[in-house]
Amino acid sequence: MERASGYKARVKRTSPRSRILKNSIMAFISGGTICLIGELIARLFIRLGVEKSNAYILATVNLILLSAILTGFGVYDKIARHAGAGTLVPVTGFANAVVSPAIDTKSEGLILGVGAKVFTVAGPVILYGVLSGTVYGVIYYVTNLFMG
Repeated sequence: MERASGYKARVKRTSPRSRILKNSIMAFISGGTICLIGELIARLFIRLGVEKSNAYILATVNLILLSAILTGFGVYDKIARHAGAGTLVPVTGFANAVVSPAIDTKSEGLILGVGAKVFTVAGPVILYGVLSGTVYGVIYYVTNLFMG
């Protein structure tokens, strides 16, 4: 038992300190920058005459495409290394989570590599997103049924 506590103390002393404030600021700036780019893309579509709701859909699709392309060229990971968690939260982080495993496993073939492992990172997000959305929908429906 003494050995384990001595090991923990040594690890604590020698491990680099976490820069929570710096990491939080970088995540805020990078996530905000991605959202700003999305807003600029949407405004561009609106100026081109696209209906507002469709402009935001097109902006989202373009951010996903841009993220997938940057991931394919290895640029998105370099941005994320410096920008931090802010690149994970927006829809671009989700696109990166889908494309990265596909690229990593392409040498294993289309079926056993890409097809089998493309959603290893994003799969749980999709699963629990759909599940929580369904539960919320049922609660909303039942609530409106009795109160509406």
